Amino acid sequence: MKIGFIGAGKVGCTLGKFFTEGGIRMTGYYSRHIESAKAAADFTGTCCYDELSRLVHDSDAIFITVPDGTITDIYKELIKFDIRGKQICHCSGSISAGEAFPDAAEAGALVFSIHPLFPISDKFTTYRELTGAFFCLEGDEKCVDVWKEQLELMGAKTQVINPKDKVSYHAGCAIASNLVCALLNESIGLLKGCGFSETGARKALAPLIRSNIGHILTDGPVKALTGPVERNDIGTVRKHIDCFRTNAEKELYCTVSSDLIQIAREKHPDTDFSEMENVLREELVNE
Repeated sequence: MKIGFIGAGKVGCTLGKFFTEGGIRMTGYYSRHIESAKAAADFTGTCCYDELSRLVHDSDAIFITVPDGTITDIYKELIKFDIRGKQICHCSGSISAGEAFPDAAEAGALVFSIHPLFPISDKFTTYRELTGAFFCLEGDEKCVDVWKEQLELMGAKTQVINPKDKVSYHAGCAIASNLVCALLNESIGLLKGCGFSETGARKALAPLIRSNIGHILTDGPVKALTGPVERNDIGTVRKHIDCFRTNAEKELYCTVSSDLIQIAREKHPDTDFSEMENVLREELVNE
């Protein structure tokens, strides 16, 4: 099987290099920006295509690695060609293959999606970190089975999900990756207000963050939970709320702390957290 890529950004370059390093045969890249396609082709030792029809003709499987909003538009260009028997894949975490590629059966194509559950931050280096990463697959069963086996042979871990669960899956990934940035940014801001520099705040928080994340991943959130909510320390929580300067900061703290109560109840089923819950709820209502 020969693989071609439409799109030569971070995901396209990273997966292409990961595939070639893993022994998968590739045709090359097509992009609206020929310079990007050429750079990706040079990086992976493949061809740069200046015509989409040629890449489609030469490839058995076509990976569409473009922004989510343009995946279906690219697919509509593909179905102008003969794609019977070809595998069409996208790498979005939030869109199912069926949603992105309507009426694929009529075109005779097999469609699926592969989403690397990994932050691809650099198009020329991240491929080195993908061994051991998780890839989530959904779509045509034949394609999913083939690529599940292939990815695992390259050292990756895989999970097959139901297409209807795609959005929930992606929301879970976003919380663990993106939303954590907002919480840590808030934390760094509070320490800067106490006299820390930006760099100093990050260094001070680093051991705390690494230790806590390690416990969460090893033992789970319930066992890892510490702090005033877990201790049912209402006085400290009230002081925390009072120290915030804006309503948005108070709302963030109270919303997340309210969710922590559910975890604390699992850890301490005999503890009455109702007053803590009322304090946080009242603050949210007042906002």
